[in-house]
Amino acid sequence: MTDIPTIDLSGQTIDQAALTRLLEIGEPRRLVGADLDGLVFGEVDLCGWQFDGCNLSHCKLVRTRLADSRWSACKAAFADFGRADLVDAEIVSSDFNNATFRQAILTSAAFHRSKLTGADFTDARTVDVTLEEVLAIDARLPKASFRDQTLRQVDLSGALLEGADFRDVTFEDCSLRDAQLMRARFEGADLRGADLGGIRLGDASHFRGAIISRAQATDLLKELGLRVL
Repeated sequence: MTDIPTIDLSGQTIDQAALTRLLEIGEPRRLVGADLDGLVFGEVDLCGWQFDGCNLSHCKLVRTRLADSRWSACKAAFADFGRADLVDAEIVSSDFNNATFRQAILTSAAFHRSKLTGADFTDARTVDVTLEEVLAIDARLPKASFRDQTLRQVDLSGALLEGADFRDVTFEDCSLRDAQLMRARFEGADLRGADLGGIRLGDASHFRGAIISRAQATDLLKELGLRVL
């Protein structure tokens, strides 16, 4: 990516008025060390912006245009990205715990080495989303599509995955322990690298057509109350 001008706000106090003036710049900027806790962005165009070491906890970014944005070492716990455009966005080494992405456009977005515990992706567009080394315990991902993706070190323990599409997905060192899998699809998925602990009787049928290991098959039978001799 071409270098863009940097605005270093480390140690400075940014209020709503200062943020409004900053966002009027128009052209992409690299924002460093900004503490924007609780501020409102609105429907502004921040496509191509970069956020490094910024605090956006509790911020309102509803309908904000953030396509091609880059986020590194940021905090955005409880931030609201509802209906935001995050196409091709990249989030690295960041904490987005309990953030809201309801109806957001996340096509081809990527999350690496980040926290998404409790995050809400209800009705988000998730085609070609990349998840790698992501903690998504208790996240809400109903009807999310991961088809044909490879999930690496993704912890979806306890996550709501109702109606999610995992067809032809390869799981590498992942966890689906105690996840809610009603109507989820796994045809062609390679689940040998997933922790399937806590799977209940009604969930096992969702794995029809998936690949599991002999050890996983034994564990599933035990979870279903059957003795393996």
